[in-house]
This record gives sequence, structure tokens and C-alpha cells, in this order.
Amino acid sequence: MNNYIVSARKYRPTNFDSVVGQKALTTTLKNAIAQGKLAHAYLFCGPRGVGKTTCARIFAKTINCLSPTAEGEACNECESCKAFNEQRSYNIHELDAASNNSVNDIRELIEQVQIPPQVGRYKVFIIDEVHMLSQAAFNAFLKTLEEPPAHAIFILATTEKQSILPTILSRCQIYDFSRITVADTINHLMHVADKEGISYEKEALHVIAEKADEGMRDALSIFDQVASFCEGNITYDKVIEDLNVLDYDEYFVMTDALVKGDIPTAMTRLNNVLCKGFEGNYFIGGLASHFRNLLMSRDEQTLPLLDVSDQVRQRYHEQAMRCKPALLYRALKLCNDCDMHYAGARNKRLLVELTLIEVAQAATGDDDTGCGRRPIRTLHPIFAHLQGTVSPATRSTAQRTASTVQPQTAHAPVATSTQQPTIHTHPSALATTAANTATEGATRLNGLEDLLANSEKKMQRTTHSLNTISIRSVITGISTATPQTTPQQNTAEKDSRQTTLHLQSKARQDNKLCHPFDDDRLTYYWFRFAQQLPPEQRALCGRMKGMQPHVDTQTWQVNVMVENEMVEQYMHNVQITLCNYLRTQLRNDYIKLIFEIVPDNAPKRPFSRLEKFKDMMKRHPDLDLLRKELDLELA
Repeated sequence: MNNYIVSARKYRPTNFDSVVGQKALTTTLKNAIAQGKLAHAYLFCGPRGVGKTTCARIFAKTINCLSPTAEGEACNECESCKAFNEQRSYNIHELDAASNNSVNDIRELIEQVQIPPQVGRYKVFIIDEVHMLSQAAFNAFLKTLEEPPAHAIFILATTEKQSILPTILSRCQIYDFSRITVADTINHLMHVADKEGISYEKEALHVIAEKADEGMRDALSIFDQVASFCEGNITYDKVIEDLNVLDYDEYFVMTDALVKGDIPTAMTRLNNVLCKGFEGNYFIGGLASHFRNLLMSRDEQTLPLLDVSDQVRQRYHEQAMRCKPALLYRALKLCNDCDMHYAGARNKRLLVELTLIEVAQAATGDDDTGCGRRPIRTLHPIFAHLQGTVSPATRSTAQRTASTVQPQTAHAPVATSTQQPTIHTHPSALATTAANTATEGATRLNGLEDLLANSEKKMQRTTHSLNTISIRSVITGISTATPQTTPQQNTAEKDSRQTTLHLQSKARQDNKLCHPFDDDRLTYYWFRFAQQLPPEQRALCGRMKGMQPHVDTQTWQVNVMVENEMVEQYMHNVQITLCNYLRTQLRNDYIKLIFEIVPDNAPKRPFSRLEKFKDMMKRHPDLDLLRKELDLELA
């Protein structure tokens, strides 16, 4: 038991060829030794556990070897190599700068530099964690580092190259160590397991490699821990249990639940994860990585980017085919936002749950995705506009409506034989009219929506009351015959029809819209625009709700009376936006807005409740009798 050595030390590389994951770097060092082109100072930098100190020791051993091999490796047979292997060499000095970072420590090192080696050709000084040296220590070390004795070679090792003075960097050959890939780590762990006589599952070693975060020393330490727990048989389930990590299955099941919109299952799985002791941001980070892997696995070119086994890679590919790219973009954006706001959230669990719910809604189509950017909010109109195309269900409804309209038209009274009603049973027009009728019955809402519905019903009642108006006039606003009215009315309506015909003809030539509308429809969309104003324009919203816009159906000019010049200026600021909004919603490109200030002699509009009640009593004197009968007081 006393002779036990951990795997990180027992299987530490002893030559350049045994170094894992640094092929290019070790080849450079071997060539430099073989050609005799040695620098006086080297800087090895890189993350933890990638072999910086190990390569420094191998380099120091090799350059002092009395009979190196043809491949540039140490012979391990000469006196210098034996002294190094037995840890009694006086030519290699190691200094831990984390604990020896003062000026006095550097001065002692400089004194040792002046002593030549007893055996071998070079005296090598390895300074580990060199970034921990103080400013004064760096300055004291500069001159010696730049011009050392011919027998002295310095090897500096650090994990934070950016913390080293530029004057130090300029005096060294810099070697950047790369992170060890998952595949290289697995191969090395398999080699160690075979040497130790330990059975294993490759998936289990893959989990260990990922847990090590591309550090070989960490991977070997975890390997020893797992081997003790598994008693010589390393399996995937035992590794997951011992290391307490979230495996692939957890994320695959969670993703399937989110894609199906199964929020209860997602909440249950999340609760199980939190009960195991995992933080919410750890789970969200893993889920974001899972969505990233799904995105990469959709294409054959990016599929090899996944550092997973072939079985898991195929599983990723199958699930990715069931997920839309827009969903993955949206899910990545939501997970990233959750991770950024997690630290500052007071209810962290609620933040994670809301993120999962949003992902599920995006998967089921309840939320417009926007491909990873902010969601696109589309305002769907409440009332269906008149269109030329209809669905089969609507077409059947239109046919039933036509069968109802035709008998009524047949019994309509006529004045003369020349003035018979003209009924155009155009299929698209008739279907559209029936669709609008059905829509009005289904969207009977409160407030302004009721106002608009009543307006459309009023227009339809007018259409049915006039014998000479066709169904097509409901769509185009054009009457195809003259109603039986007085000569003055006939003249006015004829002029109005001619103006409308002229505008619509001009609209067709200019490729513009010119659909008719009345004051009720105008007021409805006027109020909708006011309600959509931002909170900082709340005052303007209240003023717009108090206005009464009126439209001239001949020129489509909208006249609005405002209270004063200040309100007029406010309306001019939003005039362009408001005009474009009304043109779009009312489908009329000829709308113009005219704002006029109310004259001084004009009657004031009541604002308060008392003023409104008094105004109502003027128009309805019976209200005052009712007030007296009920003994009510005006407040």
C-alpha cells in the first residue's frame, strides 16, 4: 500500500514520443537538439495538465545525454540519464515561482547560474508558474535571462502568458501547448487500463475524458478515483454514479419533451436534476451544448465536430433531424440569455423553468422564433379583410348564403321594368361576403370592436335595402344602378359614384389600393394606433382617444379637430407613422390627414363625468327627472 503511485506520476512520459497530444511541439524540440540549435531561454505556456513541466524535464534530460539516439531521444544508459532517472542530478534545478517569488529567491538562482555543470554539458533551470514572480523579481531576472552563461538554459512554464512582462517574452522562444483532445485522452486511458489490468467500457472512458476538460493529469486522477469505485470494472453507469454527472440521456429526454411541447415532463425532469444537487446554470449550460451539438449534427460536414462516440453521434443525428434549425437557434438564444441572467436572478429555479417553457412554445409554434434573434411579434387582425380567395369551408358557406339571397331578390318590389335589381353572383365576391358575415358573428367583442362590427352590419343593411345595389358593390363600393330616391339625392349620389369610380380607376392605373371605409372603421383603427403607442407617449394616447376623426369619402381626406397648437404639433410628429398605419389597415393609399384647431367660439367638449352628465341632460331632459326621483346627487 505504501508503494502505490498515482497514475499521473506512474505513467508520466519519459521521452518525447510518449508525450500525448503535442506532436508538433515535441518534433520541434527533437530537431533543435539533433541540429544543436538550442536557445538560452524557452517559455512553455498552455492550460493545466497538458505536459509543460514534463516536456521541460524531458528536454533537460535529453540535452545532457552523453549518447542520444538517432531519433533525438535520451539513451537512459549514460551517467547523466541515470542520475536524472534516480532524481539525483545536479544539472537540473526546479524552482516553484508560486512560493519563491521574491527578489532574494531570484538572486540565489543567479548565483547558482554561475557554477558550471559537474556532469553533462548544460545546467537547466526550470521555473514553474513563472507568472507568479513579483515585479521586482522580474526586473532582477532580466539581465541574466538575456545574457546567461553558455552552459545555462532557462525553461519557464506558465498558464498565464498574458501576465508576463513583454521584456521577458522578447527574450524567450515561446512554445504554446495545445489542449489534449478527447480522443487522445481516451487512447491514453485505454493504455493505462490495459497496463493496470482494468476492464472498461469506452463510453465510460469518454465520460472521464470530458470531465477532465482536456487535461491529462485531471483525466488520470479521475481514472484512479473511478477505478477504486468500480473495483476493476469501469462501466458507464458506475462512472455516472460516481462522478455525479449529467449524461447524454438526460438531455436527449429533455429535448424530446420540449420538441413535443410536453411541459409537465420537462418540469419533472428538471426537478430530478435539481434534486441530484446540480445547479440550474450547470443544467442550462449542458442543454445549450446539447442544442449546439444537434445543430452541428444536421450536416454531414459538421457531424465530425462532435467529440463523442460513434453511437452517441448517430443518436445526435437522428434527434437533429426531428428539430427545425429555427428552433435550435431560438433555443440556443434562450439558454444563453438564461445563463447570463442566472447570477442576478432572485428566483433562479423560476428563471430556468421559464426558459424551458419558452423553448417548448417555440417548438410547438406558439411563438415566432426569429432564428435566434428577438421574437417577431405579429399582430393578427381581428376582422377578416375582403379577399378574392376563400377556403372550401367558406365556399360552401357562400353557396348556402347565395341560395338564401336569391329568393329574397326575386320578390323585391320594382318601380318600372327598366329598373330591375342587378345581382352579380360572382363566386369570390359572394364567398367573401359570407366569410365576412361569419366573422362578424364570431368576433362580437366589446368597445371599439363592437363599433366596427355594427358599422359593417349597417353597411350590409343599406346594401340589402337598395334594390339596385349589387353584391359586388359590397366589395368595390360601386353601385351598378340608381336607387329610387329624390332627384337631389340621385344627383349627389351620382357625383359621389363618379368620384369613387374616378379614384378607383386612378388607383388601378397607379397600382394602389382604394377600398372604401366609414367613420366607424376609421375610429376603430385610430384607437388601435393610440393603444400601441409606447409608455412615454401615454399623454398623446389619451388625447387621441378624445378626438373624433371624420373621413371625406370622395377624397379620402381625414379631418381631425385638435384642442390647441401644442396638440397639433404632437400630432404632426406622428402624422407620417399614423397615416401609413391607417393606409395599411384600411387598404386605402389615398388617405390624408388634416389637423385643425378647434375655433374659440366652438362649443367645448365635455371632459369630466359631471360635464358629460350635464351634456346628456340637455339632450335628454328625462335624465334629470330620473335623478330627482331616485334622489341622486351629482358628484
